[in-house]
Amino acid sequence: MISVQHVFVSIDEQPILHDVTFDVKRGTVAGYVGPNGAGKTTTLRLLTGALGPTNGEVWVGDVNVAENALEAKRRFGYVPEHGHLYESFTPTEYLAFIGRMHGLEESVIAHRTAALLTFWELADDAQQSMISFSKGMKQKVLIASALLHNPPVLLFDEPLNGLDAHAVLQVRALLKAQAEAGKTVFYSSHLLDAVEKVADQVIVIRDGRILRDGSPAEIIADAGEGTLESAFSRLTAANDAALQAEQLMAEAFG
Repeated sequence: MISVQHVFVSIDEQPILHDVTFDVKRGTVAGYVGPNGAGKTTTLRLLTGALGPTNGEVWVGDVNVAENALEAKRRFGYVPEHGHLYESFTPTEYLAFIGRMHGLEESVIAHRTAALLTFWELADDAQQSMISFSKGMKQKVLIASALLHNPPVLLFDEPLNGLDAHAVLQVRALLKAQAEAGKTVFYSSHLLDAVEKVADQVIVIRDGRILRDGSPAEIIADAGEGTLESAFSRLTAANDAALQAEQLMAEAFG
């Protein structure tokens, strides 16, 4: 359902992605992890059609995104890292707007809106302007809007931003339920423990290159570590955080 084949991206003659290739099958939650500046956001921009590849092909829901971006957009729901809502709308009004943009019938919009807002414990706030909502409440509405048209592919960029512990558990359960229903979930995050708990597939990127692609167990075993976090540190050549902290304390406060 997601296929990225030999993709290169250069912006202002600066190489960003180098021969990036991976596939994500139907019914899979794929975690996309890497340090800041690795190319995660650029990859999401490719998948959503906001950016075209310099070379290579990107397919979402069996649609070539560069050739038919509008049709591809019908196949996915997207939660960006820094999403924005029409805050003067109520959740009900906003989801109705999104549903109409997707051509859904009013009865379908009403039914799914009620179910989604109940799931997110926002039913009592359904008619309240979102200008007074917390970041977590807005994030819940954004996730609801991505699910509303029941797309076969979900693209999530740091979906846990602003959510409390209970809502994080809801997201994990929701992602698993979506995959069990045959949906494909692409989940970009730096929260490695969260990825490890929900992902069937983990794709590790660094400096615009794919380093590993496999199940969490395979990634951990391949790196000779005990956790995905430790494997990630080894694969991305990250410096030991404890050693860095000790050096800081000695140099700045010793």
